[in-house]
Amino acid sequence: MNRRAFLFAGLATPVALSAAWAADVQMIYVGGQDCPYCRMWRDTYEKAWCASPDFGRVTWIEVDPPHLREAYQARHWPAELRAVLEQVPRKSGTPRFLIVKDGEIVSNELGVNKWEATLGRLQQVIG
Repeated sequence: MNRRAFLFAGLATPVALSAAWAADVQMIYVGGQDCPYCRMWRDTYEKAWCASPDFGRVTWIEVDPPHLREAYQARHWPAELRAVLEQVPRKSGTPRFLIVKDGEIVSNELGVNKWEATLGRLQQVIG
């Protein structure tokens, strides 16, 4: 079963949450609605990503508060992902792409130019 969660504008309330997240692969997008690089990622890659077969194989989560400076504030992350937030070594910069497997970050890429590397790492993780 696919489980996807979307977080919008600091609501920190996913559309669908699952207790089984820890066993799944999650891909977490960390952005900010006022981030020009995040808009660049959305304009360039988001549509193709959402239409890709791999999108359906992961739990996609967006942490996208109104301001990029708020992206790493715990209030914008669901409680189920606070342990992941604690693992992020440098809590600044957007867009960030995290791949999480079994509750551990297995890929942590920062910047639009790291999207392709993120997809390559995702292929390794999901096989």
